[in-house]
Amino acid sequence: MADVTTLAEVAVNGNLNTIGYGLAAIGPAIGLGILMGKVVEGTARQPEMAGKLQGIMWIGIGLIEVLALIGIATPFFLPK
Repeated sequence: MADVTTLAEVAVNGNLNTIGYGLAAIGPAIGLGILMGKVVEGTARQPEMAGKLQGIMWIGIGLIEVLALIGIATPFFLPK
């Protein structure tokens, strides 16, 4: 008999994918929190370095956000 995918199987797989991505998005969120906290801490310790720390912070934010974007885009490129 041919493989038949039921609506329940599709719904379960879709829900599991959503939960998986939700858990994977926690990593970049924690990374952003740590990065922002350390920049504030560094600025409080050495106010004259605030400009340099802010520039480095924006580079770090970009790299962290790429992780989340890769997590969103990956399922579109993987074969089913």
